[in-house]
Amino acid sequence: MLTFSGLARAAYCLRQHYYAQRDDEGGPPPDARDRQRLAFRYASLREASDADLATEPIAPSPSAYRSALDSLAARDDWDGLVDPEATRVTLTGRECRGRAHKILAGDPPVPTFVSPGRPPARGVWRPQRVRAVAMAKALAWEREREIPAALVEYPTHGVVRRVDLTTRTRAAYRRTVRSVRDIDGPPPRIDDEAKCDACEYREECGVRTRSLKSLLGL
Repeated sequence: MLTFSGLARAAYCLRQHYYAQRDDEGGPPPDARDRQRLAFRYASLREASDADLATEPIAPSPSAYRSALDSLAARDDWDGLVDPEATRVTLTGRECRGRAHKILAGDPPVPTFVSPGRPPARGVWRPQRVRAVAMAKALAWEREREIPAALVEYPTHGVVRRVDLTTRTRAAYRRTVRSVRDIDGPPPRIDDEAKCDACEYREECGVRTRSLKSLLGL
């Protein structure tokens, strides 16, 4: 069965997904898990001193981080974020399974994924949108009801973004599912230097990034 994390990786790069599946790669590294744990401490972090916040794996300054949490506390779903119905729940849907970091109580309930990284300027990164849709669909399958949205939390920045299950986001999910199911051997290499430079499989993959001189024909 497909996994939430596998679909997110495939939405980023099918070739990276192929190598990760082949190597049976595990969960996030310890430092990423430390950043994710911030999402379960919003209330206490909001009251923490600058000195204490300075020891935490947050991205902005302590004062800016506290301000971000104050903005987060003004949201209607703040109570659910700090006191969810359930945490670290494994969901199994019709075609994929994986972990929701939180399930926020409500009608309907809302699943969340906690990202250890930074948010984009607006919205949610494409791989995380695919993951959010997969998570919502799995919860819908289990609860036998429509789940129209999911949340992506960026706790190192004190930011939470909503992903609605629109025609567009559902289509991106379906394309990713089809692409993963169609994999038969290593997918074609991509031509995206930014992605390849950051990829742990760069050497094994054999993608060659081009220097500025080569791009200019020098």
